[in-house]
Amino acid sequence: MNMNDTNLTVSIVTHNSDKIFLSLDSLIETLSEDQVIQIKIFDNASESAYRERLRKYLDYPFVKIEFHEENKGFGFGHNANLLNTTGYGIIFNPDIILSENHLKEMVIHLANYPKCGLLAPKILNEDGTTQYLIRNHLNVFDYILRFIPFKIVKRLFAKRLAKFECRDLPEGQDSFVRMISGSFMVVDLAKFNEIEGFDERYFMYFEDNDLCRKMEQAGYKAIYSPQFAVVHLYERGAVKNRKLFFIFLQSMKKYFQKWGWQFF
Repeated sequence: MNMNDTNLTVSIVTHNSDKIFLSLDSLIETLSEDQVIQIKIFDNASESAYRERLRKYLDYPFVKIEFHEENKGFGFGHNANLLNTTGYGIIFNPDIILSENHLKEMVIHLANYPKCGLLAPKILNEDGTTQYLIRNHLNVFDYILRFIPFKIVKRLFAKRLAKFECRDLPEGQDSFVRMISGSFMVVDLAKFNEIEGFDERYFMYFEDNDLCRKMEQAGYKAIYSPQFAVVHLYERGAVKNRKLFFIFLQSMKKYFQKWGWQFF
């Protein structure tokens, strides 16, 4: 596969994300003079001062920014960046830190699996520990368990939670999985366009799981490749913020209404 003949688009969607500047600086420094890779930023109605700060990145010829006047959500922004685009896309949260430029290697790796539409690397915390974001099965009970703050309850259901979080996936090889995290995913854009991208009815949360299910429905797989890694400055906003938790519950309802309710 000749990457010089393949479009590679890093897609970032933001709404006043304070971490995007650290993320962009790290990304641009890591990419260096790699002009094959384009960065598309979709701004979801951020504040004017934030937008002005973001505009400075237009000095880089490989950066494009669309400023939208209404916040219509995560999936809407990535669809605007990636639908009707060829090659491969990187769904890239504004709180992702890329320390090494393995983007092309990830794309080539995904291309080696023609039946796969999505690839996830290992996603790490700042301290190097793993964030267990792979899922093979979603149900209401396990989500409730993850939100319960009492350690004694989590210890009681430790094995169940470990299975829910796919903690048994091997470290030294690829694994076919059902669902990967939208914080960072490599996407075959031909397949992404075939399934018409993200379902924009989700404002935030569960749109990544839904995308994976749509890929699966179309006959494509997702692959977890832990030989690649990125850092995610993860804040678990739905746990800390009441408004975000309400959005989380709304999206959960939409997901299970669409794909069937699973309680256990």
